[in-house]
Amino acid sequence: MKKSFLIIGLGDFGSYLCRDLAKMKNEIMIVDRDERALEDLLDIATSSLIADCTRESVLKKIGVGNFDVCFVCISHDFQRNLEVTSLLKELGAQYVVSQAANDAHVKFLLKIGADEVIHPNRDSAKRAAVKYNSEHVFDYVDLKDGYSVYEITPLPEWLGRSILDSDIRTRYDVYIVAVIHAAGGTEFMPGPQTVIGSDDHLMVLTNEETMENLLRKL
Repeated sequence: MKKSFLIIGLGDFGSYLCRDLAKMKNEIMIVDRDERALEDLLDIATSSLIADCTRESVLKKIGVGNFDVCFVCISHDFQRNLEVTSLLKELGAQYVVSQAANDAHVKFLLKIGADEVIHPNRDSAKRAAVKYNSEHVFDYVDLKDGYSVYEITPLPEWLGRSILDSDIRTRYDVYIVAVIHAAGGTEFMPGPQTVIGSDDHLMVLTNEETMENLLRKL
């Protein structure tokens, strides 16, 4: 389903966000004080505006309540970030996601009403740490409440056996989301009769403690 997004601030994060959302066929309005920041995205975004969003009159003109999600991507100027985030909520924005540069910024943005805060540097660092800490973890996506999706090599006792025979979900508290077959192709939501090959990778959903125990066995 197509959604509508407002992106305020077109630095690296805001620009990449715009491009990715556009690939998903969404409606996107981009706003920045600097005309040069908009230039490369004019053919991608649905609409654009050169303006200072710390001015209430600008946000009223935009009609922020009409967007499904409003992104505030102004990490280089925290005062402006706070002002814009606060104004968006006051003017009836449905859901506001703000970008933070550090943990202190996260706390303040949440206190003034941001529905969600993204900390790209921290999140990227954590993902890299998990990935490169073990030769058996190839990718990682953090979810909520301690759960994540990991791309891992299978345990030795799973090799050549079906998911049902290994009783993976019950015995190991691991849910297999996909099997990336060495021969090619990815089998999403594999059935219980799927056999795990020695060179396959698994996308698994589990909590951090369970993953630590699995990695010790690998």
